Amino acid sequence: MSEPRIERVVTRGALPIEPASGRFEEIPIENNVWIVGDDEQVVVIDASHDAAAIERAVGERETLGILLTHGHNDHVNAAVELASRLDALIHLHPDDLFIWRETHGDAVPDIELAHGASFWVAGVDLTTLHTPGHTPGSVCFAAPSLGAVFSGDTLFQGGPGATRWEYSSFPQIIDSIRTQLFALPGDTAALTGHGERTTIAAEQPDLDAWIARGW
Repeated sequence: MSEPRIERVVTRGALPIEPASGRFEEIPIENNVWIVGDDEQVVVIDASHDAAAIERAVGERETLGILLTHGHNDHVNAAVELASRLDALIHLHPDDLFIWRETHGDAVPDIELAHGASFWVAGVDLTTLHTPGHTPGSVCFAAPSLGAVFSGDTLFQGGPGATRWEYSSFPQIIDSIRTQLFALPGDTAALTGHGERTTIAAEQPDLDAWIARGW
């Protein structure tokens, strides 16, 4: 039996934005898709941009679920196609269903995520942490046996995720980071939705500075 491991797939796409001109534009963006499992079975965390690339990374392994950290387009835009390719169920927190619908309309996820929900894959326990702020239904997935937390767009190297939307909340994301993520051991690797990994210990000293800056 192979040892459980974490694999990263970097996918590339375009993010629609509305600048001051009022005309929508697209900016290039890279996302991290995380695969947790062994040689037999996996779960996929986020489904960004390129279902074919994610399917190739999974290969012949059984996919026990597609777990979404939140409903933003760049994290879910490949979810429906990927679920079909891998014959897997899509999991999303219900508080982000309204955001999901902007991308997928009436094609709803299969299962609602809830705080504390556990997923077992290759002997690894992934625990769902509801971490609202970036979006109302943002979640992270803690994997203590792997020394990791999949932090989505809640925590990055150098600060919290963006809270520029009307449904976002800076005080809420700070509270989520303080009470949920910073409660994890300091050597826990934070595997983010974009960019490079960090650790809980590396980010904890800067919390007050984030609060003072308001981001």
